[in-house]
Amino acid sequence: MLSLLTFSLLLLTGCAPAKNQGSAAEAAHRKDELVLAIGYEPEDGFDPTTGWGRYGSPLFQSTLLKRGNNLEIVDDLATGYEVSDDGLVWTVHLRDDVKFSDGQPLTAEDVVYTYETASKSGSVLDLGVMKRAEATDPYTVKFTLHHPQSTFVNVLAATGIVPKHAHGEDYAKKPIGSGPYKLVQWDVGQQLIVEANPEYYGPKSTFTKLTFLFLNEDAAFAAAKAGEVDMAFVLPTVARQEVPGMHLVAVDSVDNRGILFPTVGSGGTTKDGAPIGNDVTADIAIRKAINLAVDRQKLVDGILEGFGTPAYSVADGMPWWNPDTVMEDGDVEGARKILEEAGWKDTDGDGILEKGSLKAEFTLIYPADDETRQSLAIAVADMLKPLGINMKVEGKSWDDIEHMMHANAVLFGWGSYDPLEMYNLYSSKTAGVGWYNTGFYANPAVDEYMEKALAATSEEEALGYWKKAQWDGKTGFSAKGDAPWAWLVNRQHLYLVRDGLDIGKPKIQPHGHGWPITDNIVEWSWKE
Repeated sequence: MLSLLTFSLLLLTGCAPAKNQGSAAEAAHRKDELVLAIGYEPEDGFDPTTGWGRYGSPLFQSTLLKRGNNLEIVDDLATGYEVSDDGLVWTVHLRDDVKFSDGQPLTAEDVVYTYETASKSGSVLDLGVMKRAEATDPYTVKFTLHHPQSTFVNVLAATGIVPKHAHGEDYAKKPIGSGPYKLVQWDVGQQLIVEANPEYYGPKSTFTKLTFLFLNEDAAFAAAKAGEVDMAFVLPTVARQEVPGMHLVAVDSVDNRGILFPTVGSGGTTKDGAPIGNDVTADIAIRKAINLAVDRQKLVDGILEGFGTPAYSVADGMPWWNPDTVMEDGDVEGARKILEEAGWKDTDGDGILEKGSLKAEFTLIYPADDETRQSLAIAVADMLKPLGINMKVEGKSWDDIEHMMHANAVLFGWGSYDPLEMYNLYSSKTAGVGWYNTGFYANPAVDEYMEKALAATSEEEALGYWKKAQWDGKTGFSAKGDAPWAWLVNRQHLYLVRDGLDIGKPKIQPHGHGWPITDNIVEWSWKE
């Protein structure tokens, strides 16, 4: 087992082992093994029925469908599927040659068990639309929905299948699945060792053994400099530093950061007594002016060290994204005009605009332990000062944010392979529900477009409605419309990779740095 003491000493001394001594990883390094420090340890383990793998490949398990390199839906365990004309019944046909890593066959009964268990788990998986799942024969599953929902295809692509015969209380720690790898050893807080699953039905990986080290960003960078790992995830602040024997891979993502605004006036409270509404951000002129004034490219260059892209929606680059939402930003004069026309003036000469008795000031809260969000918050606040908008920034715990998020602007992060995320963030039906539409945004036209998107019987049909919900030329939830958010940046996920290791072409990554990079692990190889 590789010792974390090695990395602690490296952080303290700032130097690598002498070259003639070699490192632990170099001594053990073989062409068919990799040592990776790519992300954090999953607190809840590796059980898909409670959410493991929802932001990328579950590694140990297979899914019915998956997204290809261009984010198109392709078969995995399935050989095909059909949707009834009314959109209520989804029939999925399975491969008949799949075995779990323990040698037992995977059948429709395992699929039914997985979905029924997940629907009852009360986890982050949302299977409320599923009325029932049933096996019509050993290799056919019929899902019946309560109502049509085109995004159900993403559930089929994100939910790993677990074995009915081996899914017990300890499953999250000792998973059995039909994916490309199987878990061999998990030293909690330190490392995870996996080996190639000999029963895997898909293309075989070049690598028979993977060791995942659970290191923070600083320790992962130190391990890379010491030659202890074949891949390490790193922060933008160190990504441009030369590391002998390694090269940087920057992967585009929809892992975004943006400001959520309360869109209703103050005075209300939730059932738990949390305040709702903010009279300043309830004014659409304030929200639109902020969106126009913020220079997103400066945020990318200054905060992300150039490793990212300006963000204009929650889904930039996704198939359901509307590129018409892109706007010319950094326009302080244009923003000032919007505010003047809406009646905001600096009547007392203190540099802060007023409208009647209301001053143009409010608080933006962010998680206090996130340096990137803190930097973004401060930078945006500085960009707004010339406008006469006083945005005060405060770092809070997530518990505090949960109580304050309906009455204050919040710097959130989202990004998914599922357009249902847009529905959750912008539908009037999700206002005040969990962490979704915390600003209580509502627009009947947007609601209608999104309901039509959900009711569509195919993803293709739904795309047009998702795009119109963002902006139809007159209204929408984008910055060109009601502007309930000011999206700021999309991060690039950054990895130092050992020279000679080819990781193929990773597809655009979802929210969550780390595990999604293994989605195409079977394509990785050493260059000749």
